[in-house]
Amino acid sequence: MTKVRDISNAIENFAPIRLQEDYDNAGLQVGDPDMEVSAVLLCLDVTEEILQEAIERSCNMIISHHPLIFRGLKNVTGKDPIQRIVIEALRNNVAIYSAHTNLDSAREGVSHEIGNILNLSDMKVLDPKPDDPSVGIGVIGDMKPTPKLEFLRRLKEKFNVKALKYSAHSPKLVIKRPAVCGGSGAFLIKKAIEEGADAIVTGDVKYHDFTSFGDDILIADIGHYESELCSSKIFSRIIRDRFPEMVVYFAEKESNPIAFL
Repeated sequence: MTKVRDISNAIENFAPIRLQEDYDNAGLQVGDPDMEVSAVLLCLDVTEEILQEAIERSCNMIISHHPLIFRGLKNVTGKDPIQRIVIEALRNNVAIYSAHTNLDSAREGVSHEIGNILNLSDMKVLDPKPDDPSVGIGVIGDMKPTPKLEFLRRLKEKFNVKALKYSAHSPKLVIKRPAVCGGSGAFLIKKAIEEGADAIVTGDVKYHDFTSFGDDILIADIGHYESELCSSKIFSRIIRDRFPEMVVYFAEKESNPIAFL
């Protein structure tokens, strides 16, 4: 039987823990690494609703992109959602594993997956690690020249964006070399400009990012949640390639914590 440890190792072979940022907390969050896994539920964020779904679908392992335990716990009394999830997961023998910034920086990681969705070619890492240029945050690549508005409409459609923010004063009329970064990638805007990108697609862009760089590059903020939903597809491929008999579900109770009126 496949154990929690086996699935964890498979993910870490793809996205080594050493690639995570210093502030991060990737890895096994809750549970026994030697527990046998009956089925796996994949998600972006572990919520109480997601945990309940796992229990109802007889999944005893949840794999998420965002870590459940990010800043540490000083006590576990059930006073907030994270503590309640930990208690209920242990009570129901559900292991919780997360691969976050290590999955972002891995070869074929989150940004590369975004690039695949946009049919980019000749992709390379935008902000490579100093010791290995094949891994790092963000990617830049080429695409068939596409009018700006068509490019923006395609982003809305492919990533199911409810409200797309973009730099209104960008002089770019045709997009042919975009940079992309899952999650909060505004820190890469200047790097994208230096690398010759005519657009950058990411989430969590601030007002002053638009005012500072919007005249130099098309900035498209598709949302943090929307940009990282594709992480579950990566997890699915890893598990199904290594453990073809394993039952794997995509969470149906996944929901964006941000609403639009």
